[in-house]
Amino acid sequence: MNGDRPEGLRPAALDGVKVLEAATLFAGPLAATFLGDFGADVTKIEHPARPDAARTHGTSKDGVGLWFKTLGRNKRLATLDLSRGREVFLDLVRRNDVLVENFRPGTLERWGLGPDALLEANPRLVIARVTAFGQVGPWSKRPGFGSLAEAMSGFAAVTGEPDGPPTLPPFGLADGITALATAYAVLVALRERDRSGRGQVIDMAIIEPILMMLGGGITAYQQTGYVQPRLGNRSSNNAPRNVYRTADGRWVAVSTSSQSIAERVVTLVGRPDLVAEPWFATGRERAQHADELDEAVGSWIAERSLDVVMAEFEKAEAAAGPVHDIRGIMADPQYAALRTIVAVADEELGGPVQMQNVLFRLSASPGAIRWAGRPHGADTDDVLAEIGVTPEQVAALREAGVV
Repeated sequence: MNGDRPEGLRPAALDGVKVLEAATLFAGPLAATFLGDFGADVTKIEHPARPDAARTHGTSKDGVGLWFKTLGRNKRLATLDLSRGREVFLDLVRRNDVLVENFRPGTLERWGLGPDALLEANPRLVIARVTAFGQVGPWSKRPGFGSLAEAMSGFAAVTGEPDGPPTLPPFGLADGITALATAYAVLVALRERDRSGRGQVIDMAIIEPILMMLGGGITAYQQTGYVQPRLGNRSSNNAPRNVYRTADGRWVAVSTSSQSIAERVVTLVGRPDLVAEPWFATGRERAQHADELDEAVGSWIAERSLDVVMAEFEKAEAAAGPVHDIRGIMADPQYAALRTIVAVADEELGGPVQMQNVLFRLSASPGAIRWAGRPHGADTDDVLAEIGVTPEQVAALREAGVV
């Protein structure tokens, strides 16, 4: 029901790795979620008076943020004011392998918790510093979020209709890409620690991973001066490539990134003559004839229902997929076969909550969702007890507002 590992398999790949998360919102916390999904023991630290703002993002039910149920899964939740609880935090650092933090550069240093102090306390610590603009440079100390990265990386400039404005995504795209990159960086650093015995600092700037995903724009501009324009749903590298409306008012996406698929698509829609055109031989040249190709594919699709379109594309071994909203995702048989959506028991909401499963399947050491995101500070007493803080000391720290 909740992604538990089958009998007889080895423990999850990251069992035994202890991660301390002192990060808010999305990029840093989601990186820790990815690590926790594969067995890492993640302890999330939140300010006692200012919970992670991610708790209030998105839809809520009975005052409980639903996005945080996924973002906070597999994590123990403790509270600590790092600016006043330096020694407590250093004790936690000594017991962990990884720290994920996203304070603005200079903040931890101001509290006496910069990398020098952290690595002195635990020389084997991997410190992942996730910020909008990185630890150096003229913008390093500015506040920033993923939306700025989506703008500065060139993503917004190439997204949208040709005659429309640059378009930002309506979700945390740059943060999500950065989270994946950060989890990858942590694993690389842990591998190096296995060899050297020493930790290190990861400088992760949110403006960089999304730039890498945009293709070879840097090289193309340097070599030829090419600047990619906005093309809507089209591509400058292949055609036909678009979304098309079906006879029953649904939408279907078609992609022809390979030459053989392009030939199958235009043959399917009754235009095999196009394959013989000299310009049809490469994706780049086909993209220059997108109007003609869209007319051929779009008019054929417009006369058929989505079910018929999908059945015909399947028979022709051509690439198409329905444009889903969340209702389509929940009902899609392919997602069901992959167990992409799982139900997780949750006491706070009084029943199971559905969410996306771990990102990929490992045959011998799969990940698992052990619990959903918990209330603010739910595990503070247990976390502090592990470093020798007595119940009486916890009560005093709580009275002082430190935890």
